[in-house]
Amino acid sequence: MNETLPLREAVLSWLEHARTLQPTPQAITDVALAALPQWDLLEDAVAAAAHRDEHPDLYDKVDGDWIPSFSALLGESGLGEATRLIAQDADVPLFEVADSFVAFCTGPAPVPERWLLLNADLPRKTRIQLGQYTLQTFTLDELRQAVPMPALHGLWSRSLDLGLITDAPFLHVPDPGRKVTRRPTWFDLTGPRAGAQHWQALLPMILWDSELLRVDSVFTVARGRRFDLNPKDVPTTIKIYSVPYGKEQESEVRDTGDFHVPEKDLPALTVFCTAISSKIDAVMAGASHRLRILNRRARRLERAARHLLAAYQRTYTDDTVWEVEADELHLDYVIALEALLISPKDDREGIANNIRSRASALFLTPERQKAVGDIVHRAYKARSTYVHGDVIKNQTEQEKLEELRALRLLTRQIILRWLVLTPSDTHDLAPLLDAAAQGTGREEHIDRPLRAFFTTTPPSSPPADITAT
Repeated sequence: MNETLPLREAVLSWLEHARTLQPTPQAITDVALAALPQWDLLEDAVAAAAHRDEHPDLYDKVDGDWIPSFSALLGESGLGEATRLIAQDADVPLFEVADSFVAFCTGPAPVPERWLLLNADLPRKTRIQLGQYTLQTFTLDELRQAVPMPALHGLWSRSLDLGLITDAPFLHVPDPGRKVTRRPTWFDLTGPRAGAQHWQALLPMILWDSELLRVDSVFTVARGRRFDLNPKDVPTTIKIYSVPYGKEQESEVRDTGDFHVPEKDLPALTVFCTAISSKIDAVMAGASHRLRILNRRARRLERAARHLLAAYQRTYTDDTVWEVEADELHLDYVIALEALLISPKDDREGIANNIRSRASALFLTPERQKAVGDIVHRAYKARSTYVHGDVIKNQTEQEKLEELRALRLLTRQIILRWLVLTPSDTHDLAPLLDAAAQGTGREEHIDRPLRAFFTTTPPSSPPADITAT
């Protein structure tokens, strides 16, 4: 005999009883439902099918005794919502609800995860491992398996349109310390903004392509228990389709931004992101090392990445930056450059010149080296103007946006090349760049490694200075 059959029969009996309930809101709250005599029968069936030693998350201690938790069984499972819909004469698939409830009670408790919805368009069935994170696009069936009580979706006002996020790109990572509950979280004070908190998974994608990539929302998922993405957290746009007889039809779709990866590029994206993720992990392994240079190197990479991602998150498009934040973005980019290119032996008076020289040395052609030096020089000038409380003059708004875009693209290129060239031993990159700027060891330490990496592991668009040599 199937051990879960009595539980399934009990929940079906409960759902049939729901048809007799008064549909007034106060009569069908979870608290009111748990006070009904019929609830005791379902509670007993749960206790028989899902013992506390195997499913402790389904129980609460009341007056010294462990009993099935009505907040878990009604709220987290979705059974309470199904009951309310039935009481209000909604057409609810009873057998699907019963099967979902049985699986909720008898299945293992899921590990909570953090999911990041990205404003990007990636191929279907994308799945790339980035350290602890997974970059994935989910099919509709996979999303239905992740949400609690999938049979109810589309039947109640707070349902999320799963079609809106089908094939959307998500970064997800286990977060076992996070509490599993369907209660809404009004404030998330668990750490810094998403870009900074999850930079190790986001950085490889940003280094792959020059188009802007941002995080649209961050939410908690406990598959089959909780899926707290609010419909309002999915940016949408109107797409116009041509239909027969010369007419047009509008449809609301997810706004995918400009970060687009064609299906033919998915293998290259996978190889690139895997390689960059490994390099990031190698550097960050030094964060707890006793050697100061390895520890400092990890902190410098993290600082650079956090500031780059903070700037990305505040840049909606290359032509859409809040004027009051434009100067602050200059500051973010300059801090990122300094974090990677400064040396402990630098004289404070000459830092700007050193950063400009080392940034230029990361590029292979004289034309690009000069252009990089000019961009860094202007960035430092803008940074100095801003931190001293002045306003950057003699620039139109369009010129300022173009300068910010050039600085953004340069910063991501410098981070990428720093990752490629940074020694895995206890040496520092700064002296190698200083020597290269003077014409010493350039081919061995800079040019050859960069050409090798961009040849075997190219990003979406190989840099012009690499292809020109």
